[in-house]
Amino acid sequence: MTSQPYETLHFFGQDPWWLVLLKAVFCFAFLVLTVLIAIVWERKVVAWMQLRIGPNRHGPWGMLQSLADGVKLALKEDLVVKGSDKVVYILAPIVCAIPAFMAFAVIPFGPAANEVSIFGTRTPLQLTDFPVALLYILATASIGIYGIVLAGWSSGSTYPLLGGLRSAAQMVSYEIAMGLAFAAVFIYSGSMSTSEIVAHQQPTWFAALLPVSFIVYVIAMVGETNRAPFDLPEAEGELVGGFNTEYSSLKFAMFMLAEYVNMVTVSAVASTLFLGGWRAPWPVSTFWEGANHGWWPMLWITLKIQLLLFFFIWLRGTLPRFRYDQFMKLGWKVLIPVSLVWLVLIASVRALRNEGYGFGEVVLYVGAPVGVILLLALLRDFVKKQPEPEEAPPEKEFDPMAGGYPVPPMPGQVVPPVPRRPSRAPKQLQDALNGADHSEGS
Repeated sequence: MTSQPYETLHFFGQDPWWLVLLKAVFCFAFLVLTVLIAIVWERKVVAWMQLRIGPNRHGPWGMLQSLADGVKLALKEDLVVKGSDKVVYILAPIVCAIPAFMAFAVIPFGPAANEVSIFGTRTPLQLTDFPVALLYILATASIGIYGIVLAGWSSGSTYPLLGGLRSAAQMVSYEIAMGLAFAAVFIYSGSMSTSEIVAHQQPTWFAALLPVSFIVYVIAMVGETNRAPFDLPEAEGELVGGFNTEYSSLKFAMFMLAEYVNMVTVSAVASTLFLGGWRAPWPVSTFWEGANHGWWPMLWITLKIQLLLFFFIWLRGTLPRFRYDQFMKLGWKVLIPVSLVWLVLIASVRALRNEGYGFGEVVLYVGAPVGVILLLALLRDFVKKQPEPEEAPPEKEFDPMAGGYPVPPMPGQVVPPVPRRPSRAPKQLQDALNGADHSEGS
């Protein structure tokens, strides 16, 4: 441990009101600007992957395409469904968008020890922080689900309702795995404060110390943001357009804005929890002492966020969409059990290390039971006999008119041949229809 728990928190809550407002405006502007860049970047990268040109009309190299999309959505006709619940229908996109921005308030862009000066005032590069900052992120992410469900329900249509219910089931399922990944970080760092978690990733990032938690979180963050290959709430081929089917103009734009802002937020959380946050990557930090001081940490966390956004784009351009049963099975039967087992292992290791046990003893006490369990599982699969196939019962004669109504055959049943009356056509016509005289003309 490089520091005591929560020793960085006393740097927060001391800024004047104008500096707090300036930081809030910066967080909002950073998110909006990153979203504008991500939209163009996604369309360009997917086009390159599919050997297409991509946007190239608006601005140099098509870089203003996202602005053109925003203007187009703003000028489109704003429709309100006649049979909808008007108040909830209008509030739903707002409920989706606002929590996406709120979660970014606790993301650290630099060290908390008053490293920069803004208009003569020393301040940390972070809006705020508190002892349960990551629980605040989980809470704000959960509020966004209400907006999606209410959007589907208030539209008064079947397809948006199905899309909203799918989205609720999906996001709740993957939030459990995400919370378990957070718990491993809590145990290892001894803190839920984002600035403290970054401070404890010196010299090794948690992505290397907690690789299973990192992988689970990466999968869960893709499912949490409804992105491909987990974009089942917006499965156009099945549900028309998902929960946003009945929305247009700026209300539709707010749903899209919330999706991209959530992508930036979960990428920033992944960078903070597992990739060292604002810390410079390993090759840079070894030969440059000032890499983690001043304004430079903003560059490192921005690069990490952009790399994770590229990961989102790469998944969309390469992987096909999951079936819904496969997707839910991955969340409930794979990610959650793996996260629970991994969490027990991490808790055991930390408890043994806190009691003063050495590395070899920890490996013996934790690794030996795990190895025995895996060995027994392999032996069980090896000696397990395949069940002998049961003899199929004799087929009953299929009655297509059972009960007086025509019924289809069950699997394994054969439809009896239908009796046909003899044809009344002349023999020459039957031969011509059956192809008997086709060889005469050759």
